[in-house]
Amino acid sequence: MRSEAEGAVPEDEQTVTSAEEAEETAEDESSEEGEPKKKKPGSFWKELPVLIVVAVVLALVIKAFAVQAFYIPSGSMQNTLQVGDRVLVNKIVYHTRDIARGDVVVFNGLDSWDPETQVKEPGNPVSKALHAVGSAFGVAPNEKDYIKRVIGIPGDHVKCCDAQGRITVNDVPLDEKSYLFTDPITHEQNKPSNDPFDVTVKDGQLWVMGDHRELSYDSRSHRGDPGGGTIPTDRVIGRAFVIVWPLNRLDTLPIPKTFKQAGFKASAMALPAAPLALGMVGAFPVTYLLRRRRLR
Repeated sequence: MRSEAEGAVPEDEQTVTSAEEAEETAEDESSEEGEPKKKKPGSFWKELPVLIVVAVVLALVIKAFAVQAFYIPSGSMQNTLQVGDRVLVNKIVYHTRDIARGDVVVFNGLDSWDPETQVKEPGNPVSKALHAVGSAFGVAPNEKDYIKRVIGIPGDHVKCCDAQGRITVNDVPLDEKSYLFTDPITHEQNKPSNDPFDVTVKDGQLWVMGDHRELSYDSRSHRGDPGGGTIPTDRVIGRAFVIVWPLNRLDTLPIPKTFKQAGFKASAMALPAAPLALGMVGAFPVTYLLRRRRLR
């Protein structure tokens, strides 16, 4: 008959538990006790592709409806914008207010203006795909989109130049020294325009100009086109409101003070405001009569 000592397993023959097995056992025990299981390190890499897809989809949705980045391919807006700058464009703002004089806007010139810069067409499907993605996220140029400053809105009479060489809007002169291109070497500033013009902006159109007047191919250069140089308001993509790249050029793009002069508003704003005001005045008696009829 064997003793208890004989039936015991020697210490050197006992089963050794590995570190992994011990960790799994500890996890099982903790889960049984109601404690949450710890994720394994490898689970992050499994989730990463999903996170990337979600991020891209969200970025495309934001680009389509809210904010889009654009690459500046030419010097037509210097010194305000330099070649290679990236700007963010607010695509919602014009659903809440009208386009204003002094706004820097991005618009689509397809079938309206010829491109200022020629972008070489990618030669293979992979390059085309990469270029499309780059254009969508504002890291590659797009020859169909333009960026200019709004000088005249519907109803405005825009003329160049007065006796002091200034552009006038509804006979109010613009002081454009704060944004017109200044040569960094000679320190000479562009004139408001070397070419005279006299236009009245039609309904649904805008008169736009670049800040580098001697380089910009803007409304002045398209006066022979069907729109007389103006662009349709429905082609405006949005308002450029901030420079985000390069970081040393990070800055906002506010409306210059010269466009906040009170004298502008009478001519341009009276046209759309008058029908609305008449409509409001006419609505009160009609509403009153309808209400009286219901009470009878």
